[in-house]
Amino acid sequence: MLPYHTLQEAQVALGRGLTLAETIWFKYSANKPDFLLHCHNSLFLLLFYSIAPIPFLLMELGGNHKLNKHKIQSKVKRTFWEMFKCYKDVVHTFFIAVTPLQIISYPTIKWIGIRTGLSLPSGWELFWQILVYFVIEDYLGYWVHRMLHYKWAYQKIHKVHHEYSAPIGLSAPYAHWAEIIILGIPAFIGPVLVPGHITTYWLWFILRQLEAIETHSGYDFPWSCTKFIPFYGGAAFHDYHHYVGEKTQSNFASVFTYCDYIYGTHKGYQYIKQKGRENSSYTKKYKMK
Repeated sequence: MLPYHTLQEAQVALGRGLTLAETIWFKYSANKPDFLLHCHNSLFLLLFYSIAPIPFLLMELGGNHKLNKHKIQSKVKRTFWEMFKCYKDVVHTFFIAVTPLQIISYPTIKWIGIRTGLSLPSGWELFWQILVYFVIEDYLGYWVHRMLHYKWAYQKIHKVHHEYSAPIGLSAPYAHWAEIIILGIPAFIGPVLVPGHITTYWLWFILRQLEAIETHSGYDFPWSCTKFIPFYGGAAFHDYHHYVGEKTQSNFASVFTYCDYIYGTHKGYQYIKQKGRENSSYTKKYKMK
């Protein structure tokens, strides 16, 4: 809740006029408690999870030949009801794990200094904070993911996520409730170390959700804008991790590839990629580009 009652009070306090974005933010948030603004994060996660995978769902059901040639595991087909079951299971986990976690984390959000007031962050501030969040989450998530492939953790927790050996966009957050909480910790560390505005906090989790959906989409499009991001793993990189499953020792990073290259966990992927170039029939089920 903002400490100003009118736009004029806000302008006097800031010593300048409000930008258009700040005016919209004032009108929207002025009378809303900070707790309610914090809970928006859960709403946004559910909303973007429900909408972003739709193009991939339609491509899967449509069977268009031109699009299907970009599908990584092209022989694996999903029905509408299989995908709907995935969505239903994820939403169930969302309500029993993600939403309660968001609610109980509110005191921590206030303590670390996530602010809701004016002014809003600049474009550069947004960019650098989100970049820092991605780098921190990617590095810590790499090690947490490797831990989840230890025998006990895999069998008790991570195995659920690997039920999709050929992942789809909807399966990005499909996981055991404990994994949702465990992997949520690396995502939360960035805002803890570099706290910003609540809108930055929302945007960070939205972008991380969209990235996970794209990475699990099962499609590798050469025109994707993510191809221009340095060290970005993408769908083909992560799809191989799912294809191998429990025994994989490759491609643990969630977003970028540098950790796998530094710690040598890219070699299995590189090997099969090279074999795929040498002999296009090396694998009949898995397609490497």
